[in-house]
Amino acid sequence: MAPQKTPSRTRHFGWRRLIFYMNFLVTGGAGFIGSHVCERLLRDGHRVWAFDDLNDFYDPQIKRRNLGEIEALAKPFTFVHGDLCDAAVLTALCSSVKFDQVIHLAARAGVRPSLEQPALYLRVNVEGTVNVLEAARRSGVKKITIASSSSVYGVNAKVPFSESDPIFSAVSPYAASKLACEALGHTWHHLYQMDVVMLRFFTVYGPRQRPDLAIHKFTRLIDAGRPIPVFGDGSTARDHTHIDDILEGIIACTQREFGFEIFNLGESQTVKLRELIGLIEAALGKTAIIDRQPLQPGDVPITYADISKAREKLGYQPRVKVAEGIHLFVDWFRKKRQ
Repeated sequence: MAPQKTPSRTRHFGWRRLIFYMNFLVTGGAGFIGSHVCERLLRDGHRVWAFDDLNDFYDPQIKRRNLGEIEALAKPFTFVHGDLCDAAVLTALCSSVKFDQVIHLAARAGVRPSLEQPALYLRVNVEGTVNVLEAARRSGVKKITIASSSSVYGVNAKVPFSESDPIFSAVSPYAASKLACEALGHTWHHLYQMDVVMLRFFTVYGPRQRPDLAIHKFTRLIDAGRPIPVFGDGSTARDHTHIDDILEGIIACTQREFGFEIFNLGESQTVKLRELIGLIEAALGKTAIIDRQPLQPGDVPITYADISKAREKLGYQPRVKVAEGIHLFVDWFRKKRQ
């Protein structure tokens, strides 16, 4: 199969670099964040290939519905069903299509599940990232944006969390796997001069959020009149970041060259768990039934992003405050349920 290449144009406006009509490979493209990224790239006029294994971490039908929504745009979109750990499949794909950029979002996600399957998390997240980096390098792709996580900060006594903070206190296999991915990204930049950006996402939520994550899970259970599991006394705090703001940060990374950089993408505001539950109750007009449980291993007391670096270098400016975002999520949830 001859390599496919879409005509591209590049313009330089001072430090800003805009590229149009590119071929993008998005790993994890059928998932929550990945499906939104695919849609945004397609709406911006690019060609997109989504790579996903549709695993059963949660109901694969949810990912298939995401794909259906992308395909309904009737844009130049291709879905490739494949496993990150199958290096040959990734190599063949990158050999058959001349990709301009890769956005690597695929991973085994979740802190608590990683405690039960640590070897799987390290294999998929670390070996899978090596396979993506190598397939991109061998095919001549020079720019790759990779998802990391706020989990890499571990139990960090200093808040807000800055990219310059020491990160040697991971408290879950998932966090450790993301730390390894960051080191791999730097290695491929150093050895092969690839342009690599690592994005530390802070508790992303919004339409299509995974059903196991707190906002989606609590909304579903409160709406059904069922108890919600609350770990600890409700004082743990998270920096909840709406998918629309995350998208702006990701797209900004695709439009600039950095060499190697790490950016926090968060709201830069924290919400305690008990306050989050109150916001969901208000949006639903229903009262939660609390099932109080002990704190879980691997959980951290707070996540809180210092986004000054992303503001300066990406023009990143989150706009969706959590109170508004919860109402938007509940509206989506009710429409999806109908």
